Amino acid sequence: MPTGPDIRPHLPALRRYALALARDPDRAEDLVQEALLRALAGARTWRPGRAPLPWLLAILHNAHVSRGRRRALEAAAAGEAARFGPAAVAAPQPERVHLGQTVAALLRLPEEQRAALVLTAVEGLSYKDAAEVLGVPVGTLMSRLGRGREALRAATGREGPSPPERAPAGPALRVVG
Repeated sequence: MPTGPDIRPHLPALRRYALALARDPDRAEDLVQEALLRALAGARTWRPGRAPLPWLLAILHNAHVSRGRRRALEAAAAGEAARFGPAAVAAPQPERVHLGQTVAALLRLPEEQRAALVLTAVEGLSYKDAAEVLGVPVGTLMSRLGRGREALRAATGREGPSPPERAPAGPALRVVG
């Protein structure tokens, strides 16, 4: 029987990414289970010496894509989430409120932008690894990241990156004789 990498340390990352893709804890757990089955069945495809996380995330992503035709289910899940939204009590801490708004805005993004943001910002993958997981060129990933970040800023009422602080007026260098 072929052996692959130890996947246990990567389960939290797989679960987070599945939750970002599926937007429902039960469907996310089903997606993780399917991805793990595929990883075990295809352990021979893992190349020793290569980091297992991008390989596992690519399997998970492909499992999600192959499930496809979930638009009706996603709409039903979004409707169900919206039904519970108004009954929720707003957190008194502004940071917690902002985090909730950001997560809600992230979940409303198109799947391509959401996946790119989660892989790079949450999971900390390099652009190259994230592009490989998604099966797109690095430039496409960067474009999706840019559009996703801009949509998040617009949805949360935040401006773009603030300009850097300027140093006080005066010479920046001193001439030494």
